[in-house]
Amino acid sequence: MKIKGAIEIDKSRDEVVKYFADPKYLGEYQDGFVKKELVSGVQGEKGAVSKMYYRQGKRDMELTEAITNNQLPDLFESNYHHKHMDNTMKCEFIVLDDNRTRYEYEFEYTRINWFMPKMMAILFPSMYKKPAQKWMIQFKEFVENQ
Repeated sequence: MKIKGAIEIDKSRDEVVKYFADPKYLGEYQDGFVKKELVSGVQGEKGAVSKMYYRQGKRDMELTEAITNNQLPDLFESNYHHKHMDNTMKCEFIVLDDNRTRYEYEFEYTRINWFMPKMMAILFPSMYKKPAQKWMIQFKEFVENQ
């Protein structure tokens, strides 16, 4: 299942990418974000592996992020692994003018191996699309308010 979208941000690409690339800002726009810990490699570079921790209510979630391509400020690609699913992320940052940037994103769920999430993805794909769209709107608002 693929989720694609784009959002225009009223800031320069350099500003947008600065906030995107720095993990200290993740909690500003990703609901439930707790922390990100580097496991191996160099933070932000191709080949880096990190653990990402989230809390949703009383549930904790751990993801493993592996950066597969970092050509910022143009492009960023990574894989995410959770015990019940895997997904890829591709983000592109396009200059519209000196103070406007188009952030294009694509997420693809490549493995969902738990019955309920798999059924929800088939029957209600918007359950996966809405959080992605919400985080993009929150990212836009965060960056524009800096």
